[in-house]
Amino acid sequence: MVAILPELRRPARLEGDRSHRARRLGLVLALVLVAVTLASLGWGASGTSLTRAVSDLAAGRALAVQDRVVLMDIRLPRALMGIFVGASLAVSGAVMQGLFRNPLADPGIVGVSSGASLGAIVAIVLGSALPAGIAGFLGWYLVPVAAFCGGWITTILLYRIATRRGRTSVATMLLAGIALGAIMGAVSGILVFRASDSELRDLTFWGLGSLAGANWPKLAAAVPIMALALVFAPWLARGLNALALGEAAAGHVGIRVQRVKNLAILTVAGATGAAVAVSGGIGFVGIVVPHLLRLASGPDHRYLLVNAALLGAVMLLIADMVSRTIIAPAELPIGIVTAIMGGPFFLWILLRNRGVLDL
Repeated sequence: MVAILPELRRPARLEGDRSHRARRLGLVLALVLVAVTLASLGWGASGTSLTRAVSDLAAGRALAVQDRVVLMDIRLPRALMGIFVGASLAVSGAVMQGLFRNPLADPGIVGVSSGASLGAIVAIVLGSALPAGIAGFLGWYLVPVAAFCGGWITTILLYRIATRRGRTSVATMLLAGIALGAIMGAVSGILVFRASDSELRDLTFWGLGSLAGANWPKLAAAVPIMALALVFAPWLARGLNALALGEAAAGHVGIRVQRVKNLAILTVAGATGAAVAVSGGIGFVGIVVPHLLRLASGPDHRYLLVNAALLGAVMLLIADMVSRTIIAPAELPIGIVTAIMGGPFFLWILLRNRGVLDL
């Protein structure tokens, strides 16, 4: 009897409860993100050293002009953009997979990526036809603004198609997203066909994704949108956890299913649209990161969404360092690196879930 009393006083951990593992993983990922960010700031083809710059600042000496320009105007904005873009893509993937209850769902499934790409292509190919006043006012903002507007317009159109009598059909949204993606791909192909050689180079580089164009004005335009989506996403956790049981069951436990769908779609549209607008097409982050975390610490979105933001940022910073190094002093588009990393993993997920997906 005495031996049993301690067990009665201390509640046993539920079998299958991996919340403690998810919290520890989140702490580890946060530390890894700090380390990878510092490595990214010190990583590059120039002779600028982060250690030397920190030593100069600690000693009260002014930074050399080259060190200040490389660190503050090139590497720091690039690292911050990598953090926010990676976090946005990963969280968007986690939200979409929870909404569709499918491990193969991706932000592109709602047409945001296709719409943003079409907007960017329109701006690159037809931007010269705009009135001089509009082109001069937008300046280099033209392509990011067009990409973001393209993503939002596509999301609104998709939502209109999939919503009837106040209810949004996830299946209709999936099929409509595929159809809209095909239509936008065709329109993009027509525009690419009439593009000039210089425009084709811009389109190719933008379509493969890159963080090379990161700067403070671009961060100021995109980061508030991505940050707002990232801060809001964890509030969807309870609803996404309930949706795992099915829409009917979620409704019975008090979840406003239609409201969760609406907010999830808007969150993904904002995060992915802003990310694609400033970095171009970067694939597989939204599929790989959430699936890895589910394998490691379970499907609870209370922890999954936060950890996805951390791991997505870490993964994209590492991919960016690889892209800057593998063919130095030239730079490989980061979308190629993420495709090489994520493609085989996506095939593994597909094969592993063939029974569940009835493929």
